Order: sequence, then C-alpha cells, then structure tokens
Amino acid sequence: MTTAETTRRRSRRNARLSPYLYIAPFYLLFAVFGVFPLAFTAWVSLHDWSLLSDDHAFVGLANYTTLLSDPYFWNALGNTASILVLATLPQLFAALILANILAMRVRAPTFFRMGLLLPNIASVVAVAVIFSQLFGRDFGLVNWTLELFGAGRVDWQAGTATSHIAIATMVAWKWTGYNALIYLAAILTVPRELYEAARIDGATRWQQLWKVTVPSIRPTIIFTVIVSTIYGLQIFAEPQLFAGGGPSGTTGGSSRQFQTLTLYLYEHGFNRGFQFGYASAVAWTMFAVIVIVSLVNLALSRRISSDR
Repeated sequence: MTTAETTRRRSRRNARLSPYLYIAPFYLLFAVFGVFPLAFTAWVSLHDWSLLSDDHAFVGLANYTTLLSDPYFWNALGNTASILVLATLPQLFAALILANILAMRVRAPTFFRMGLLLPNIASVVAVAVIFSQLFGRDFGLVNWTLELFGAGRVDWQAGTATSHIAIATMVAWKWTGYNALIYLAAILTVPRELYEAARIDGATRWQQLWKVTVPSIRPTIIFTVIVSTIYGLQIFAEPQLFAGGGPSGTTGGSSRQFQTLTLYLYEHGFNRGFQFGYASAVAWTMFAVIVIVSLVNLALSRRISSDR
C-alpha cells in the first residue's frame, strides 16, 4: 500500500469519525446528568426508599398504586391543570397581540422589543415575592384598586379560584414578552405581499391578524403552546412563594387549594420523612403526564399541518 493510499484512507476514516467526536462531549454529559438520574429515579420509585433508613425494601409498583389512590395527588394535578390553562391562554393571546403591534411601523422598535424581555430576565423569586405583595389581602395594591371601584377586599390566597388567578398572573407577566418576541420573529418572515393583497381586498388589521398572520405562523404558535405546557406542568416557585414559605408553602395553602404537582412531590420528598421512593414515583408520573400532553400536542399539530 502506497503512502498516498494510506493518507486517503486515514482521511476518510477521520471524516467519518470526527463528527461523532465533536458531539461526544454533549452525549457524555447528558448520560451522566440526564440518563443516569432518570434511570436511578425509576429504580428508587420501586422501593420504600427513605433517607432516614438504610433498609430500602423493594415494593414494586406499590408507590404508584398508593399515588393514584391519593386524593391529594388528584387535587394537585387538577390545580396544576387549572393554573396552566389560566396562565397559558391569556399569555399567548397577549403575546400575539403585542407581536402584531410591534411588527407595525412604530417609533424606537428596539426599545420596545428589549422592554418585552425585561420581565423574563427578572428572577422568578423576585417576581413571586412582588406579586404576592400586590395580591396581599390587607395592603395589596390589587385590593386597593378594587376598593376604589367599590368592590370588597379579596383574600386571594384563601380561595381556590382566586389563588389560581393570582399565580397564573405571575406566570403570564413573566413569559408574555418572551413569547411575543418569538411571535415577532415569525411574523417578520411572513411575505409582505400577503398583507398587501389583504389590504386591497379591504381586510382590516384585525382581519389580517386572524386571516394572514395566524395561519402563517401556525407552527410557531404550536411550539409556544408545547413549551408553555411543559413549563406550566412543572410550576413550583410561584405557588411556593405565594404561600409565604414554611409548611403551607409545600401544601399549597391551608386547604391545598393551590398545591401543584411539584409542591406535592417536594412535600413527600422532604417534609414527610424524606420519602424518596414515593417522591420518585410522583416524578415519573409527572414525566408521563408531560409526555402524554406533548404527544397530544404533536398529533394535533400534525393534523393542523395536514389540513393546510
């Protein structure tokens, strides 16, 4: 074998192997910090695993059976779904309107676009603390405003519906601007000819939004719905801090009126004898719920795309 043939063979081998070497660090890190914790959590969920005991007895699916028969779990799942809907629908609608306004010719567009991102930059803890004060029963700005219009004070934390509205407002305020920028980027790629044709046909700006903009950026809207759903199913800091911390922070209020799935997991994992086996079962159940919802969204998006 000549030197030239050896060099060519080595070059072809390097061309085949080098892409895998470039991406290997990511997969190594993902295996260590992603795959292994998932697999270990699944193993722990099949045991009566407590940090207060060295005896980790294998119990099979007993943790899952207990979980599905616990009314507090279904209460947490219902609370999570309620807050998710109340936060996501107004949030994405407002983001779409803001993005449509910024897509028009406005003065200082960069300033307003940067301003949309400021709530997202703010710490989740800071947002939760500030909004908890705004929705305070005795000295909250929201109740003060209601009294100006003749309405009575509302104990936002005590009621199920009122607490869900308060928490959903925190989430929507933080993420509306972020989603608006995503919509804006998609709107700017829509051909201007479509809007010109709509104007010639006499369409108003509102009709252009629903007849031209929304169909054109439908994949982006589906993406934001999926991402917002995944985030909403894992909401933790907002309800935990809205309760003021302490024991009521993990139970979601005195009557569990706004306890979410993550708070339910935290309660059993750290506040009830470090029941890591049961908490791991909760985590995997949450994972299953997220996968199911994501698959439903995926099927829905494919159906919508096929109807276009």
